[in-house]
Amino acid sequence: MKTIKDKIAKLSFVALLLAVTSAMFYTPAASAHGEKSQAAFMRMRTIHWFDLDWSKDEVAVNEQITISGKFHVFAGWPETVDKPEVSFLNIGIPGPVFIRQGSWIGGQLVPRSVTLELGDTYEFKVLLKARRPGDWHVHTMMNVEGGGPIIGPGKWVTVTGTMGDFVNPLTTLTGTTLDLEDYGLANIYFWHALWMSIGAAWMLFWMKRPMFIPRHIAVSGGKADTLISATDKKVAMGFAAGTLGLLMFSLGATNEEYPITTPLQAGLMRGIMPIEMPESTVSVKVEDATYRVPGRAMQMTLTITNNGDSAIRLGEFNTASVRFLDADVTEDESGYPDDLLAEEGLTQSDNSPIAPGESKTIEVTASDAAWEVYRLADLIYDPDSRFAGLLFFFDEDGNRQMTMVDAPLIPSFI
Repeated sequence: MKTIKDKIAKLSFVALLLAVTSAMFYTPAASAHGEKSQAAFMRMRTIHWFDLDWSKDEVAVNEQITISGKFHVFAGWPETVDKPEVSFLNIGIPGPVFIRQGSWIGGQLVPRSVTLELGDTYEFKVLLKARRPGDWHVHTMMNVEGGGPIIGPGKWVTVTGTMGDFVNPLTTLTGTTLDLEDYGLANIYFWHALWMSIGAAWMLFWMKRPMFIPRHIAVSGGKADTLISATDKKVAMGFAAGTLGLLMFSLGATNEEYPITTPLQAGLMRGIMPIEMPESTVSVKVEDATYRVPGRAMQMTLTITNNGDSAIRLGEFNTASVRFLDADVTEDESGYPDDLLAEEGLTQSDNSPIAPGESKTIEVTASDAAWEVYRLADLIYDPDSRFAGLLFFFDEDGNRQMTMVDAPLIPSFI
């Protein structure tokens, strides 16, 4: 009976070992739309991305792609998220499928974190170089210290070619040209193997004697001092001395081979210039706003006052990177991601032009499946159920004005 139990236990252990090993080697391909897991209020009330442009939809390995556009830092930044005083312009991709060759905000190179001001609008540009073939979802992203990554809109970009052809040359300040893709790789392998060997030797030395239960019995019996012999102490001292000697030797050799070094630059860049936005001649008051759950639609009652010299019409509502357009007023010509574009998602009770000096109250509805697909409707379950977004108005000559809206959102379940 004992033999049968032992065999069953061994088979169970082998099965478990095979399952764990299989799980280690199973690496599913990363997909996209991780922004759905981010709270709706984060996407609505922090960074508003607009006028985005992905310069290419398909590139080969070693070719470049530029992502550019504008972002507005919402003045009503939520209290539960740290202010963007330490922010880093980033790109959200599934691993190192591109390398970033440069980032700019307001025309200034920003390799480090920057300070952003609430209520300001900035231009940005990021230059990427394709590294790994595949279809990748490429997002804009702003990392905020204490607030985490704030995800912007993403678009599918296809990379063709072979990863083995990728090169990343760099000329140092001393005039040496390196390929960062494989620079120092042999050295990395060597040191990993060396330290793993030292660690394995240390473990094997202590594993050559009885392990857990005999040692536990000795400790429980007050004989812990008998577990470590004089030879053990000498071996431990030898390992310690050898490790320190190896560190000192490698440090000296490194300093001799690389006498000129500079530290990583980690300072905070301030004084980033925002866009000088023209003063808006349109004022908007949100009388009320509701989200109708069965219809996947947000309805707003807006009082719009035109203080300009030309008649205007509301053409777009942009919130959490989803763009709702009134097809009678404007259409997208930028190739914006289809899943984030509701080309006929904005309807108005009266979309006739608002004359200069005129004030008009209209019902505006932003409806599309994106409310549920991108989990924006979860906003109605937040303790602070508020929405925010950008309204874009167009005059008779096609000129555009941007106005922020921010108001409580009341759910409707009928």
